[in-house]
Amino acid sequence: MAGRALVTGATAGIGAAFARRLAADGSHLVLVARDERRLADLAAELTDRYGVPVDVLPADLATDDGCASVEDRLRADDDPVDLLVNNAGTSLNRSFVRSTVADEERLLRLNVHAVMRLTLAALPGMTRRRHGAVINVSSVAGFAAVQPGSTYSASKAWVTNFSESVGASVRPAGVRVMALCPGYTRTEFHDRAGINMSKTPGWMWLRADDVVRDALRDLRRNRSVSVPDWRYKAAVFALRHAPRRLIQAVSPDSRGRDRGNRT
Repeated sequence: MAGRALVTGATAGIGAAFARRLAADGSHLVLVARDERRLADLAAELTDRYGVPVDVLPADLATDDGCASVEDRLRADDDPVDLLVNNAGTSLNRSFVRSTVADEERLLRLNVHAVMRLTLAALPGMTRRRHGAVINVSSVAGFAAVQPGSTYSASKAWVTNFSESVGASVRPAGVRVMALCPGYTRTEFHDRAGINMSKTPGWMWLRADDVVRDALRDLRRNRSVSVPDWRYKAAVFALRHAPRRLIQAVSPDSRGRDRGNRT
């Protein structure tokens, strides 16, 4: 996919995998993250390896100022963005009853508010040009409340529903919006959130590069929701169709213990 792509949360995990894959495909990049040094290092790596222009835009998307700076870039008609990847997100390593308003608001600002704002900044120009796409990184966790006390899954349920709804409205203009819903993926995500993943079986883990490959394939196929890997496709089918009582019965019992989202 050529053209100009903007990727948030670009310095690690799925965001970095998107940046590398898109650079390899010849896309010009705008990379967004909080860590300016890591952004600069990644930009230099991609330019040296693939010879594509890479701009960096340091921003904390959990803040109004951070969102505003990226919105301004997405609205620039003189150098339009053809693909927006809303990848930045966070989770918490504690249940809701042991959380704080500040932490929950930061989660919602990053996982929900920023996704809404950046998508809204990108879509009017894309619909005028009748070309463009948005990938909102959601999660398999958003298909059911399988992690008692975690508000991460609720935020990702919003991302998936939002993407499907908005995608249906802009599809007639030739613009695509897709929710990417991976399962457990080997990234820095869980370590940064302080979530212990040592008991998660190895067979459940996905590679970020494979997630990105499947996402871009599904985007080309005009899918509104992408669930990488047959294991997680089966899991989503079960979550969507199993009785709620059954899902609750097999979900981990938090019993007041601190548990964060792990997907």
